[in-house]
Amino acid sequence: MMNEITLAPAPAPLIERLLSLTTDSALSENYACICARHEHGVRSVQIDQPTFGVVLRGAKRLHAKGADALSLSAGDMFMIARPCQLDAFNWPDDTGLYLTITMPICDEVIGAARMLWAQPVSQDGPDVLALPAQRMAPQLLAWADALRAGAYGPARAALADLLVQLCMLGHTGVLAPPPPTLAAQIRALVAAQPDRSWRSRDFEDALGLSGATLRRRLAAEKQSLLEVITEARLSCAMQLLYTTRWPVKTVAARVGYQSAPTFVRRFAQRYGLEPGHIGNAG
Repeated sequence: MMNEITLAPAPAPLIERLLSLTTDSALSENYACICARHEHGVRSVQIDQPTFGVVLRGAKRLHAKGADALSLSAGDMFMIARPCQLDAFNWPDDTGLYLTITMPICDEVIGAARMLWAQPVSQDGPDVLALPAQRMAPQLLAWADALRAGAYGPARAALADLLVQLCMLGHTGVLAPPPPTLAAQIRALVAAQPDRSWRSRDFEDALGLSGATLRRRLAAEKQSLLEVITEARLSCAMQLLYTTRWPVKTVAARVGYQSAPTFVRRFAQRYGLEPGHIGNAG
């Protein structure tokens, strides 16, 4: 049985400040408010870029392959340092709500942090790390305040500072992500238009590859084009299920499925969870 790491919650003021962001729909394009109303678990969630999150309500457990599971409660921060697949389990609090604020870290922020750090970085270290959010309170508060003021440059600077602080704690791996795979590049294209009727030629044109090269490189990654497109659409669906209260049928249509039953079946096959079990769907 794996050992689990239990972390203490952060003081309420920091969490209250972050909670205030989740109620401002005008700012929601800058981060994701992951919400659930039922206890549930999802398996093998694909993460393609470094991402940080703070649990605001409820509890969470993250498990990356080959590592100990991380148990988090309200006030804990996690950082996904590099592309990986995770099993995740989420529990609502006594009010029946689970809430986490998350944000992918863009290449520009990582580049800025790498310049500020100006020291060697290592590919070693865990795929996922966790710590009390209070340890990053100055950076998280600066990020939240800059977003609320519409100052997106300072918001990125606060995130770069957060990464530097993680490096000071010995977690330099977040500054050395591996180059994106072809599958990750395709998933990013699909994520921008998940309801589009994608064809191989679309990716060939966008990535400057021949059809034969596209297939050969995906085969080397043990992937097929259809699998990658499906993965991207279902990942977009999961994001919508967590961040909206749309009916499952609407979510299915938004990610390119004309048949809601087909969508439900494929989602359950992929994640081991039926879409409605997250508990948000109207």
